Amino acid sequence: MSNRDGDETATQREGSGATAQRRDTAAPRRATVATEAATAGADIAHDAFRTDLNIEYKDGKTDVVTQSDRDAQDAVIDVIREFFPEDPIVGEENDALKAVPEEGPAWIIDPIDGTNNYVNEIRAFGTAVAAVVDGEPVAATNVFPALSDTYQFGPDGVFRNGEALSVSGRTDPEASTVCPTYWWDFDQRDEYTATARELVTRFGDIRRFGCAQLELAMVAAGALEGVVTNRRANAWDTVAGVGMIREAGGVVTDLEGERWRHDSDGLVASNGESEIHEEVLAAARAIESEGN
Repeated sequence: MSNRDGDETATQREGSGATAQRRDTAAPRRATVATEAATAGADIAHDAFRTDLNIEYKDGKTDVVTQSDRDAQDAVIDVIREFFPEDPIVGEENDALKAVPEEGPAWIIDPIDGTNNYVNEIRAFGTAVAAVVDGEPVAATNVFPALSDTYQFGPDGVFRNGEALSVSGRTDPEASTVCPTYWWDFDQRDEYTATARELVTRFGDIRRFGCAQLELAMVAAGALEGVVTNRRANAWDTVAGVGMIREAGGVVTDLEGERWRHDSDGLVASNGESEIHEEVLAAARAIESEGN
């Protein structure tokens, strides 16, 4: 199967991120700082979990933010600034940058990914911190404190709680589990209907956790075979997990089957097995067709 159909070449599997790692002599230090920063943010979020939160709404009835989001982001930034004071920081809350620089080092952070879960006292939430060079992830840590799980990616590989990870070896779509990630607004619910139809008719089962970084990390860990959305995803919701999937042997493309990057339309992640990725990619394209 050609790359346009979703099967990345060996160079693409290793990815520009691996090249950036080799070029960035600070990558090991960035990996350490990513873990320290993510842990600092997650500790703050966890301390306030299942307490009386002050909830605010941003752009919709389900687009929520709490003071914990802001406090956790401040803690993450404080750690990064201590070690890399000049690096740009891209983040969801407060005055952080919203676009990833095309050149040089930068950090991408999400203080609480899965805030809707967080405010509803569901354990599937976490703090994500990724270091990038020229837009490519070179190190990242996702801490899910209420699940007691820490996922780390760096020059030495990808790990969960210190144990090396690898994507699953499943090759049969009908024995595989995939996850529709990123929610659709009320005027796009026909696309969610299409998503459910395309996935349940192609795969053995589906899951949805409401926390994109957790879903992507689960592909890297072999718990899911795929994650899919036809929407453009925010960098803070995705870059850390994408780096983990690739390091664990998986594949992440856009809707055209080209190598995914932080500004791509859609996101199609899989364990890298050609038949699995082909089916996830076909589902994503069908979803997109429904919306056009």
